[in-house]
Amino acid sequence: MTNHMPTRLRRSVSIRNLVRETRLAKENLVMPLFFKEGKGVEPIESMPGIGKMSQDALLKEVEKLQKAGIKSILLFGSTSCKDADGTLSYDEKSPFHTTLRAIRKASDMVIIADVCLCAYTDHGHCGVLTAGPKNRRIDNAKTLETFAKVAVSYAKAGVDMVAPSAMADGQVKALRTALDKNGCSQTLIMSYAVKYASSFYGPFRDIYDSSPEFGDRKTYQMDPGNKREALREALLDVKEGADIIMVKPALTYLDIISAVREKVNVPVAAYNVSGEYSMIKAAGLKGWLDEKSAALEILTSIKRAGADMIITYWAKEAAAWI
Repeated sequence: MTNHMPTRLRRSVSIRNLVRETRLAKENLVMPLFFKEGKGVEPIESMPGIGKMSQDALLKEVEKLQKAGIKSILLFGSTSCKDADGTLSYDEKSPFHTTLRAIRKASDMVIIADVCLCAYTDHGHCGVLTAGPKNRRIDNAKTLETFAKVAVSYAKAGVDMVAPSAMADGQVKALRTALDKNGCSQTLIMSYAVKYASSFYGPFRDIYDSSPEFGDRKTYQMDPGNKREALREALLDVKEGADIIMVKPALTYLDIISAVREKVNVPVAAYNVSGEYSMIKAAGLKGWLDEKSAALEILTSIKRAGADMIITYWAKEAAAWI
């Protein structure tokens, strides 16, 4: 009778490393960065270690990330001059666009820019709203027109990739068409194809005071109970021309990451969101658990589920830990 002893493969660090099935790599980590007007850094209380950064601070941070071995960043724009239609989101003379050009000039980073309006609209919703004081909702057609302008403006500023995050129907097709028509056919699209209406976005919404003025985002973000719908959304976006499909959040949707990975033939990204980061940070600061081991366990689980790339606020720290 064969003596089966799986523990033989675990008896030393060297053997465990030799047979490890899932490995994290710096090259697969993306650091989210938040722009602010003015100068310096504004700490985000609900996200220890993370802050909103002006152009000068972002340039310094990008340099630090490069030295740490992180090669990709996801940038979020904003403005203090919000309006109903988020018009500054596609103004090529805006401070954020100027910052994009400065980072492009100074760095060979893979630059990804989030395409959404929640940090630009005075109502806090992710798109342009229908007219009238009552029963207002997202005007999908007008929202797509605006997103197309934003994507082209970012591409002209030098980004490598645009990432539509509003879950508007047809957003990938609208962006791909506009980019191709404007000589930006090499610009990639990473679609937030599977974005759930999650409670784990709380700290992020504090960053730009972008909670909706009325209602919520459940009419356009996905119901957490739905899995088949996630596959439909992902396949639709691949058909429309998405180069990368994202699942967001990551930790509570590992099964969705796995299911999407099995169905699509493009790279899959997962967003390890603000709430997932903050709860571990808080527990670590309290001494309730070891932040490093917990963070690496979470990131490994996301990779094991099938994510080719992970957007995470631990990117710089994880680069040193891996």
